[in-house]
Amino acid sequence: MRNSQYLNLDDERRHMATLKATNAMVDTHVEKIGGIDDTSVSFSPGVTILTGRNATNRTSLLQGLMAGLGSTDISIKGDADNATVELTVGDDTYSRTLTRTNGGVHTEGDAYLDDAELADLFAFLLESNDARRAVELTEDLREVIMRPVDTDTIEAEIEELQEERDDIERQLDNLQSIQAQLPQLEQRRQDLEDEIAEKESELEAAKQAIEDADQEISGPPDQQDELDDTLEQFRDTRSDLEDVRYNLESERESVAALEEEVDSLESDLKELPEIPATDVDDVKAEISELRSQRDRLDETVNDLQTVIEFNEEMLEGTSTEIAAALRDDSQNSVTDKLVDDQVVCWTCGSEVDSDSIEETLDRLRSLRQKKLQKRRDLQSDIDDLKTEKATHQERKRQRSQIQTQLDRVRSELDQRRDRVAELSDERERLQERLEELETEVESQQDETQNELLDLHREANELEFELGQLEDELESVTTEIEQADEAIDERDNLKARRDEISDEIEDLRTRIERTEREAVEQFNDHMETVLEILDYDNLERIWIERKEQTVTQGRRKVQQSIFDLHVVRSTADGATYEDTIDHLSESEREVTGLVFALAGYLTHDVYEACPVLLLDSIEAIDSDRIARLVDYVADYAEYVVVALLPEDAQALDDDYHRITEI
Repeated sequence: MRNSQYLNLDDERRHMATLKATNAMVDTHVEKIGGIDDTSVSFSPGVTILTGRNATNRTSLLQGLMAGLGSTDISIKGDADNATVELTVGDDTYSRTLTRTNGGVHTEGDAYLDDAELADLFAFLLESNDARRAVELTEDLREVIMRPVDTDTIEAEIEELQEERDDIERQLDNLQSIQAQLPQLEQRRQDLEDEIAEKESELEAAKQAIEDADQEISGPPDQQDELDDTLEQFRDTRSDLEDVRYNLESERESVAALEEEVDSLESDLKELPEIPATDVDDVKAEISELRSQRDRLDETVNDLQTVIEFNEEMLEGTSTEIAAALRDDSQNSVTDKLVDDQVVCWTCGSEVDSDSIEETLDRLRSLRQKKLQKRRDLQSDIDDLKTEKATHQERKRQRSQIQTQLDRVRSELDQRRDRVAELSDERERLQERLEELETEVESQQDETQNELLDLHREANELEFELGQLEDELESVTTEIEQADEAIDERDNLKARRDEISDEIEDLRTRIERTEREAVEQFNDHMETVLEILDYDNLERIWIERKEQTVTQGRRKVQQSIFDLHVVRSTADGATYEDTIDHLSESEREVTGLVFALAGYLTHDVYEACPVLLLDSIEAIDSDRIARLVDYVADYAEYVVVALLPEDAQALDDDYHRITEI
């Protein structure tokens, strides 16, 4: 029975997987996967042990289960081009068809998981599992843990939020300035209203004086009509002149503003030097070359995978016709040889220990992993070059946009300057006309009429000044109304700013939280597992999270790394730092499994995938396997583990066992 002393971690977290437990049987029907021709197997909640010797299709069944759950890392039977799997969980059934292609395996149908990336990394712990292999091959542990986290999208989202927050800050600064100016605007509105009232009184008095003067003027009606007509022209011309002067002033202000805009745009254009076409062509050529290298690597990886799959199938004893052809009739049956851990070399026909073939497969898998890592590095370089290319294209677009805007502003500036010249000419013409009319009026009027002319001039100026005051009052009133409306939105802007700050902080710490949680999970579980398994002189295995400058594609960036430490003890109890290279195969396997378990909990894989698969753990002795299975059984609703018969004997008799596939 499971020892209660193992349950010494956080019980709430340990049993989170059971909160969504289906408590249902899982029925699996597999055809043409790995070495399986056709089989049906049912799994109940809890631990299921697939027990048998090598070449009994235990790994193939695990692959079939993985296929039903959603994985694509599946081997189709060597003598088939298609495979099928049907997975029934409770009342729901999921069916998939896998078809062999030149580039791998094509899948169709519905799987239990929409995306199996997390499960492939941290739940399907077969021998080729990346998390386990990362420990075994001393690869980048952080990269494996953080692989499901889209850091590029997070950083882009942070940048977008920062731009929005900066814009809100500018709006708030502007609102603060507006609010500070609001008392002055309101005072100016009051002053304008008082000035308008005063001007209206003055104008009314001037009009009354003109009316009184008209009544005193004597002279022939024709002469009076002529004078009135001239005075009307005088008033109209003076009004036109004031309009021209106002328009001329406005146009000159526009010219000054446009000249500043031209200077600003020309400065922006200088800050965006044009990218030579040769540089862009070089980037495109480099991308093309890296893609070619990547494609060649893909071919190599596919070839290696084909070789690995073929060797695995031969090791499983599934290609019996090939094996029989390699043997002569006097030899024992293939099945007997497989049971005796002897297989036929499919290149020369001689008998070879299965362990030797496993070692060769390990080297091939290691080579494939190295090629995959190189491919990831190449893809990172390609992504960086694509970013550089996109930067060039964006700069070209920005230059084009600025140049277009500059051309438009220059064109408008030329038009405004032409308009200034036209208005200047019109002002001079009206001034000359006004002088002519003034002379004409003087020749037509007597002393009394001189006084009337002065009154008309005064009234005309008062009307013009009144019009300007009314326009300014309307402008100030509109500005005050807009300021009031903007100030009313200040609380909403502040709330949104605070919300954005929280979102940015959450995004910034999401990566760090994931890293810290993964390290914490590994260190906690590793400490408990080492205590349970009781390895001689192995005191502690732990991960230290450190910041370090690393190469990321073509750039150097500040990034955290996971540094794995091994602490051993001497016979007299002293401790010393060791390296992972000195771990035994058993210790290394345990470390890899615990690392995968840390990823399983950090990324909450149990919420989507209730199944945890274990395979190829024979390097660990039977007693420790039993303790380890007991330990991991608390973290998933279904734990399926493939074991040799002698290892399976050490496990709890209550565990469900499958002995024939």
